[in-house]
Amino acid sequence: MEATQLLKGVLDAAVLAVVQRDDGYGYDVVRRLREAGLEEVGDASVYGTLRRLYAAGALSTYVVPSDDGPHRKYYSITPSGEELLAQQRADWQRFSSILTRLILPGAADAAPDPAAAKGAEA
Repeated sequence: MEATQLLKGVLDAAVLAVVQRDDGYGYDVVRRLREAGLEEVGDASVYGTLRRLYAAGALSTYVVPSDDGPHRKYYSITPSGEELLAQQRADWQRFSSILTRLILPGAADAAPDPAAAKGAEA
């Protein structure tokens, strides 16, 4: 499966996680995602994600003047973005656990079913 197809479903979480660690301007976020191993992430995809998360209230912006070029718009995570990221982390853990059990030989026997464990807690 192509990495770019996998990225579509998790780019919001990846961008929020990067900005949660440290505020950043658009290309800085792209660079940090690539340094983290998402080499195939496209500039346009990240910029679009930043705009969409900003419009949804998950990110806020502020401008930092630059002596060497144009001012830079920095993104920071909002309390709403923190909540969204926490939910996306939980969703990712559940999804990746299920997928691991489905696609890795022997993983179904070794890993507990999170749905069964959740039902047992109730």
